Parts: sequence; C-alpha cells; structure tokens
Amino acid sequence: MALSSSHRVTMNDGNTIPVLGLGTYGPRSVPKSEGEMATKVAIEAGYRHIDGAFLYENEKEVGQAIQAKIADGTVTREEIFYTGKLWNTYHRPELVRPALEETLKNLQLDYIDLYIIHTPMSFKPGKEKIPMDENNKVISDSVDLRDTWEAMEKCKDAGLVKSIGVSNFNRRQLEMILNKPGLKYKPVCNQVECHPYLNQSKLLEFCKSNDIVLVAYSALGSHREAHDQNSPLVLEDPVLGAIAKKHNRTPAQVALRYQIQRGVVVLAKSFTEKRIKENFQVFDFQLTPEDMKAIDGLNKNLRYLIFKQFQDIPNYPFNDEY
Repeated sequence: MALSSSHRVTMNDGNTIPVLGLGTYGPRSVPKSEGEMATKVAIEAGYRHIDGAFLYENEKEVGQAIQAKIADGTVTREEIFYTGKLWNTYHRPELVRPALEETLKNLQLDYIDLYIIHTPMSFKPGKEKIPMDENNKVISDSVDLRDTWEAMEKCKDAGLVKSIGVSNFNRRQLEMILNKPGLKYKPVCNQVECHPYLNQSKLLEFCKSNDIVLVAYSALGSHREAHDQNSPLVLEDPVLGAIAKKHNRTPAQVALRYQIQRGVVVLAKSFTEKRIKENFQVFDFQLTPEDMKAIDGLNKNLRYLIFKQFQDIPNYPFNDEY
C-alpha cells in the first residue's frame, strides 16, 4: 500500500509531504550499499518519502535505488518525495546552489522536493566536511544564515527544489529567519530530534503557530555513536511496551504512530528488511487519548544527539530548551 493522499500533510508553500519517511543515515560501520538496499525495500513496501543528506555519503546509492524503482515501474518520479540537506561547509551564499547541484547529480534527479539547512552551525568551506585546526577544534565560519536562506530561496525560484526548510534550529534561530526583512519564503519545516523522551512539545507548539511542519528524526531513540551509551533506550520503556502489547504492535510502531497523531512528520531509520516493512504498518490503528497522554508523560528532555565537539561553534542550537 502506497501512501494515500490522507497520509500527507500540506506545507505552508502548498506542497505536500508524506507523514512517514525513511531515514537513510548509517554509521560508518554500515556499508553504503545498505542505503541502496534499504531504499529499494522501503519503496516496495510503500514509503514515498526518502530523507537523505550530503553528509551521509550515500546519496549516489540512494539515488540508484530511486532510479531503479522508477525504471521498473514501482513508482513515478512525481510519487517520490526526496529531502536533501545543505551541509555546514556550504553556508556561504555562493556555495548553496553548487551544493544542491552536487546532490542532484549524485541522485540523478532534475529537482528534489525539499532542501533543508542541515544545522545552523557554519563550518569553514573546503574538502573536509568537519574541518579541524591543529588543536583538534572544529573551524567555524562567519556566515549570516539569513544570507544563506536567500540563496536557498533562489534555488527554489530556479526550480531546483520545490520546498525549502531547516533542521536542528531552535526557536530563536527560526525567528531570525521568520523576521528577516524581505523574506520571500518561510521555512516549510524544521527537522529535529524528537521521540517520547524528547517530545519537543514547546518547539512543536511554536512551529504549529507559524505554520511550520515539525519533522522528527531519531524518533525511535538512537543507537548512534554520538550519545551516552548509558542513556535509557526509548524502545525498552515499559509504558511504551504496555501500550504496544495492548494494540498488538511493536514499541517502534507505537512511537511512530504517536508522532503522526500529534501532527509531526516522522522518519524511521532501519537497514533491516523486516523492520522497514514493520515501521510502515502504522496507518491501520489508532492510539487512544489515554495512550497519547501516557506517552507524553515519558518526556525527560533527553537528547541522544548533542554533538559535544561542536559546543563552541557559534549558533550551536542545543543549549536552549527549545
């Protein structure tokens, strides 16, 4: 079953985004070919929203999977919604379009559906994705993100991307864009870490009040190398487990359904065929108001992804509560 029109939400520019997407980030230990496999399996299972990024270093493989599924008639290009991300070393306005064009080339696409600023932190341009000085400190760059945003707007006007948004922005940083003199297009979305232990309720309220879609990554918690290995795991929470048992579902399905019912677009990341398919089965059951309230009550403001090595960089977004 492909996503029906009822499984999409309309963004502030009139374009629609599927409420469930496949995340394609994989740690270095995962071969890049796994991204191609996962994308093919996901499209065959019904996913139409694929979330990628230049930083993930697997855009070519993900692009090959999309091309293969278009070629064999599983989907048309118009049915696929692809999100790409502008990395931190490309924030200077003159670098924004070349960065997007490189993503398009990697994907073998003429346009992408959504292009977002990956983080509000600007790094020194160059070949290194994370440029370091002799003291092993990240080298930042001084860029006004409002100028970066203007360059993003030009990419939309040029037809290279249909919608533009941001990621990992806090309320203050969103307001800086929203209050920019001469703003042509508001960000359609803000993609942030969001799960039952970090439900982002204040940021979600702010985004909704400004007609910005909140997109949740790490919606099932995180096993990434970036977090404290002693942190509790979302999917092992007994409350989530009890609700899953009641509905005869997995904790992951409940965590994804929770976001959809709060009006959040949610990304599910897996390289396991069984889980990719399971994670898509979230449209044929409903959590009760009591379930939703119980899951809301799990919030601990626990960030798995805090990127300590970036804490001294201007615009580091994770210090503010929201």
